[in-house]
Amino acid sequence: MSFGQVLNTCLKGVIDRMGVLTAAATRTNRESVIVPVKKQDISLKAQSAQPIVALKSTELYEPRVTLDNINPAIVKMDYVVRGEVLMRAGAIQKELDQGVVKPFKEVIRASIGDCQAMGQQPITFLRQVLGLITYQPLFNDPTIPEDAKERARIILSDCVGNSVGSYTDSSGIEIIRKHVAQYIQNRDGGIPSDPSNIIMSAGATGAIKSLMSLFRCTINGKLPGVMIPIPQYPMYSATISELEMAQVCYHLDEDRGWGLDIPGLERSVNEAKETCVPRILVVINPGNPTGQVLSRENIESIIRFAYNEDLVIFADEVYQYNIHEENSVFHSFKKVMMEMGAPYNRMELCSFMSCSKGYMGECGIRGGYVEVVNMCPNVKAMLLKSISALVCPSTIGQACMDVMVNPPKPGEPSYELFIKEKNAVLTSLKERAKLVADAFNSFEGFSCNPVQGAMYAFPRIQLPEKAIQAARKAGQLPDVFYVYQLLEQTGICVVPGSGFGQKDGTYHIRSTILPQPEKLKHMLDVLRLYHENFLRQYQ
Repeated sequence: MSFGQVLNTCLKGVIDRMGVLTAAATRTNRESVIVPVKKQDISLKAQSAQPIVALKSTELYEPRVTLDNINPAIVKMDYVVRGEVLMRAGAIQKELDQGVVKPFKEVIRASIGDCQAMGQQPITFLRQVLGLITYQPLFNDPTIPEDAKERARIILSDCVGNSVGSYTDSSGIEIIRKHVAQYIQNRDGGIPSDPSNIIMSAGATGAIKSLMSLFRCTINGKLPGVMIPIPQYPMYSATISELEMAQVCYHLDEDRGWGLDIPGLERSVNEAKETCVPRILVVINPGNPTGQVLSRENIESIIRFAYNEDLVIFADEVYQYNIHEENSVFHSFKKVMMEMGAPYNRMELCSFMSCSKGYMGECGIRGGYVEVVNMCPNVKAMLLKSISALVCPSTIGQACMDVMVNPPKPGEPSYELFIKEKNAVLTSLKERAKLVADAFNSFEGFSCNPVQGAMYAFPRIQLPEKAIQAARKAGQLPDVFYVYQLLEQTGICVVPGSGFGQKDGTYHIRSTILPQPEKLKHMLDVLRLYHENFLRQYQ
């Protein structure tokens, strides 16, 4: 008898026994699915000498990874800006693309500070430099200005192998860190900036998370506390949850233009000391979502408070170019701290910047940096060790930051077009900031502080009691109820104020000022009609 015949005989016995087992399994497990197997198929497989693996045919596979056995901090964290409302907006847009008929033609995403997604055009000089460093045959293109080519050569000369496809130092490309330090020094009126204190990152977010993780250390059995403004940018609360640190809230004063109240800070920190050890004070200037710009006097008071409470200031200054109100001026925390003199000029400070905002709006490129000031050398060594595990930030993001801090200068071939494009973006944002605040203040039951800076309005809404009751019946917070109906009925996507934090009994929405002027006017007209109908429905 040949080997194949022997194997077939053995398999026949196996198949016969499988029939008995299958019948038994059918009696004991009615939910099992029995797939008939032809003997001929088995015979053919045997002849090809394929291995056979026995499976537990009566068992349904149960997931080995569930919500019960993953990191509970991840389960707990929430990031409302990219939460359920935005996901529903994406689903609605897909429905529209598939031809589903709705009372609107598109989703207007006024929910997130994504400049170019809302129609802002990229800066020509930046894209020329990025094109050159990623595709070097473009150096032969005579239509690309020589200053763009020279900038690209400088960046490439500091890349291993003259390629942006190579790794960089974990803290970033050296020449770019030097350019960043020079930018900061020029911005702050000559106050020195050391390139060794500059760490490039994947947007400001990457640097913020790396620095915050450095403070994840219990002291006398208590968690480290992070003071954040309310309303706040939800990335902070999400990161605090992820790192299992303690969130310490301090409320901005809406009636004073979202001003930062020092007595309020003192109350918050004193209450927090019972359960945690406050270590970090986060200040967002200009504010997100509130759009305020801090005065120099306010910054000085904050610095004194941080000094007295042994807090390290995290100065989130990514909107420093976005100043809209005539009487508002951006003051960097570093400049004010240094000009205050001793002992304040010896305080630790972390200042964050990004290419996602300002006039570039290159959100997806993920470029950013942090300047760490007065950090203990031993601690900085630990920070650098920590970020080395991330290998390095994107070279493209670093190059984008290089162009932002070292743009074309007067007399260079690209300067006139660059300054024209830059001013056009900032002027338009300034006009839209006023347009949005004025429109909201004309709505019944709306009140909106001036949008002094950044890219958002955060109006307060007086909701009828019937609407609040309807929201509770639907199992939603009142402002969530409002924005969900707004999205479903009009296609306008904004973020409920509860996702940023707000005083009890108050309701807000956050809307960007980023839709292009005509679309923004249309959006505000539609929102007005929706709000009027909403009030009529729930009065």
